[in-house]
Amino acid sequence: MDINTFSALSEPNRLRIVELLLHGPLTVGDIADRLQLRQPQASKHLRVLLEAGLVEVQADANRRHYKLRLEPFQAMDTWLDSYRRIWNERFDALELYLQKLQAKDHNKPSD
Repeated sequence: MDINTFSALSEPNRLRIVELLLHGPLTVGDIADRLQLRQPQASKHLRVLLEAGLVEVQADANRRHYKLRLEPFQAMDTWLDSYRRIWNERFDALELYLQKLQAKDHNKPSD
């Protein structure tokens, strides 16, 4: 897992750009309008996402469309999968513990 991925996604506007691009390619102007950013700000964020390998650019005449690259997100999902298993096991154990506590309270005689 590349630390640049997390670093790039840690900035809220960049994460919002990724969320926008989930629905398909957009131009810098479209992104700036939807996020209410100035175009130079949107370009700066897109450059960081591009350098991190999270987006790619497709030229169409004089317009540049940015779209997500799936590979880094698939790699992140694979990396996170081992942590999901650990947390799921811990949540299952917590659930069992809470059920035991609840059963113990129900079986306790009233004063």
